[in-house]
This record gives sequence, C-alpha cells and structure tokens, in this order.
Amino acid sequence: MLHHVPIHKYGVLYTHMPTILLIRHGENEYVAKGRLAGRLPGVHLNEKGVTQAQELGKALVNAPVKAVYASPLDRTIETAQPIAEALGQEVIKEPGLLEVDFGTWQDKTLKQLRRRKLWRTVQNSPSLTRFPEGETFADAQQRIVGAIEKLSKKHKAQDLIVCVSHSDIIKLAIAYYLGVHIDLFQRLMIAPASISTLHMGEGWARVINYNHGINFGFPEHDSKPKPKRKSNK
Repeated sequence: MLHHVPIHKYGVLYTHMPTILLIRHGENEYVAKGRLAGRLPGVHLNEKGVTQAQELGKALVNAPVKAVYASPLDRTIETAQPIAEALGQEVIKEPGLLEVDFGTWQDKTLKQLRRRKLWRTVQNSPSLTRFPEGETFADAQQRIVGAIEKLSKKHKAQDLIVCVSHSDIIKLAIAYYLGVHIDLFQRLMIAPASISTLHMGEGWARVINYNHGINFGFPEHDSKPKPKRKSNK
C-alpha cells in the first residue's frame, strides 16, 4: 500500500507534489531475445507482456490515479492501455518518457554490442558515453528528470499519477533522486512491468519503493529428474 508522507513531520514543513508510479513496459520479443529495441516502431508486447500489462491494470484498478502517461512507443502504449482502461482514463503520450536514443546501436543484439569497444564505457563509465548518432546518458537523465518535474507541477499534492517508460530511463531517474552518480546507475535493475514509486516535493523527492513486481515467482525450470550416475564402487 502506498502512503503519502505527512505534510508536517519532525517539525519540518514540506511542500508536496504528486506521487509518481514509474512503470516499465511489459516483455516483448526484443527483451526476450536480448536485442536492443531502442526507439524502433512496431515493437509490440509478446504474450507474456500482454499478460503483465493486464495484471498491472488489475493491480491498480482501485488506485486513486489521476492520469496515465506513457512514452509514445508501441510497447509502452500497449502496457499503459489496460491500466488506463481499468481506471476509466485515456493514455496521454509524453515524449519525455521516451527510451534512450541508442543511435546506431538500435536493433542490435546484446551479444553483438558486447564486442564493441564502447560497451565497457557504457557499463563502467556511463557519464562518458555518447551512442553513435544518438544521445548521452546524461542527456537522457536530464530529459526524464525534466519530464517528471514538469508532470509533477501539473498535478495536486495528493494526486497519484502513472508514467510508463523504459528500463534505462527509469534507472536514470531513480539514480538521480537517490543521489547516485550516473556512473553507478547500471547497478540498478528494472524488470519488465515493475513499479517504482517517487513521492515528489518542491526541490526534493522520496523513493518510496523500487523495482516492485506485482507478482513474485521463480523462473520456470526443467523439472525432469536427472539420470543417476553409475557408481564405480
């Protein structure tokens, strides 16, 4: 259950803005196959992703959500739609929630990208990274934080809003509000269809929860018994 931080606590007066649910889109074949979709059009949720989106709608049906925003890409809109329908609302496209512009890395497999010299920089020194014909992580972080701040100012302090976005973008936002250096943001993980919550204030923010899955479970595994080894004794 989400709780708003009280206006007056420990003698300190806080100026409050809305609570934001940052939701990563559901699974698609690019996620399943380890391929970088980036901003490609026509990347749709797979069967598992559709189920995840429907479960998000069920989980939030009674939440006092005032607006549902989403990155304009297909997979984020398809994730946001069941949530909006459950709440009787429309999905509002927000360009600030767009995926990182990976430039020429887009549509490549992670296996291919790991062979490139830039890969080590991407993983270990993101602050120095600019994707070929794309943007920097710093630019992307500035963009998502700007979008969050803009949307926060559009809503009342008691409002709860949904923002459906992408893994790296949500990680960059969480890192910023936690005060984690951008070179360490790759240590964070954001699973498909997970929820991370920010409680916003004027010049401050609280990270209420992070990478929360609506369903917790272990991955499927082969349940067939392994053949016993013959003993040499």
